[in-house]
Amino acid sequence: MKRACGNIKGADSFRDRFYRQFEETGLISSYVKMLETDLHILAAEKVEDEALPLVIQVRREIEEYVSKNPKFAESLVPLPQDSTAGENIQKMLHAGLEANVGPMAAVAGTIAEHVGMGLQRKGFKDLIVENGGDIYLARDRACNVSIFAGKSPLSGKIGLKIDESMMPLGICCSSATVGHSLSLGAADAVVVTAKATALADACATRIGNEVTGEAISINRGLDVAKGISGIQGVLIVKGQQLGAWGEVEIVQV
Repeated sequence: MKRACGNIKGADSFRDRFYRQFEETGLISSYVKMLETDLHILAAEKVEDEALPLVIQVRREIEEYVSKNPKFAESLVPLPQDSTAGENIQKMLHAGLEANVGPMAAVAGTIAEHVGMGLQRKGFKDLIVENGGDIYLARDRACNVSIFAGKSPLSGKIGLKIDESMMPLGICCSSATVGHSLSLGAADAVVVTAKATALADACATRIGNEVTGEAISINRGLDVAKGISGIQGVLIVKGQQLGAWGEVEIVQV
């Protein structure tokens, strides 16, 4: 998924992130990479020094929990809530339960949100945090978020208009044809918006699992979305077909 909120492409070491394309935002790009975590952050100034400790913090929380609870990293089904766990672990467990997937389906969105909220507490109010196509969006103006959907003829031609009043907002994408994330479906793109970025991430995976080769499966994915509390909107792209539900304003980009 690429965002039509800016025209800034990634640095040389991030060339493989081909979806990182922005029109003018008035914001400055920062990049933070640690193992699997690969963030592109847009803010009023460079924020690598502020963002890196936040990445270390959330990764340490997840890694320490996994070391004591290996199923957390392996399970493809929901795990029960754990009141003794840290805040981010509880968010991931909750998202997994709501979406009926394993908690790690919410990991990228959780990290993006943790870093975004942490930067906001440090005074950076106008920002975008993108982690592998999953976004924590907190701008002071409306944005158009364009959808990268692999080889679909709709890829890069449609997007979602996100009003300022909807932010901060999680916008997460799952695809069976783009990237390395596990999907049991065949969608070119499933984009979910929710106030909780962890929930949006987990739900994008869950809904994507429903979209198979049958045209009717798009409706099945939308029906699943309607039954999940906390989702604001969903857009599904499969080849030349698309379906949408909720607070979704589709625009040409």
